[in-house]
Amino acid sequence: MKVYQHLLEVRKNRGAGYLVLLDPDKQSPEELAKLARICEAEGVDALLVGGSLVLNDHFDRAVAAIKSAVHIPVILFPGNGRQLSSHADAIFFMSLLSGRNPQYLIGEQVLSAPLVKALQLEAIPTAYLLVESGCVTSAQFMSGTQPLPRNKPEIAVAHALAAEYLGMKFVYLEAGSGAKESVPEAMIQEVSKIVEIPLIVGGGIRTPKEAMQKVESGASFIVTGNVLEMRKDSRLIRAFVNAIHQKG
Repeated sequence: MKVYQHLLEVRKNRGAGYLVLLDPDKQSPEELAKLARICEAEGVDALLVGGSLVLNDHFDRAVAAIKSAVHIPVILFPGNGRQLSSHADAIFFMSLLSGRNPQYLIGEQVLSAPLVKALQLEAIPTAYLLVESGCVTSAQFMSGTQPLPRNKPEIAVAHALAAEYLGMKFVYLEAGSGAKESVPEAMIQEVSKIVEIPLIVGGGIRTPKEAMQKVESGASFIVTGNVLEMRKDSRLIRAFVNAIHQKG
């Protein structure tokens, strides 16, 4: 089954899905593989691999280690067009629609598209919308863009609608790595009421209760990363799984 179809099935059968982001800059390939195995055992639906800024040279080795450790989908979540690997199952082929920097709207995509084709990665078109989070995040700084104001959900709605009309498969509302505040429930509610494509929400989600609130507000998928890097706790992962899966 294609990864995109797998994610749609997860949403249909479980109400919402749980994706864990693994950052090759934060851990060694061996450590990432160990965490990936724990995630799969506890019921995580898919793994994302990537980061805003990868400073080491073991990205491909990290993806290979993760993929060899699990059977659930491994999806690239690239901060730029150089974070590619043939060992992944798919890639969120993202455009930073919340910003006005042409490099991240289309420049990186043009450079990486031929490589994505050559690597035979399943490309899943995804609109990436940065949301104000109370601090300057890595994604905001590296992209040189302003995030969407958190108290103006109508602006997020307009961007999400544009994404849908452009043919994107997912809208990703992102507060950013290390965010002080996660994406507001009011924004999630407004966006999910208007757009028909699934809504991914990540950044600054620190507790299972908070994740559940995002799902109840309309999120189709929840992403966590930093909270698991700090606490490699299988019980915490299981608690997130139980809070996010609304069916089954």
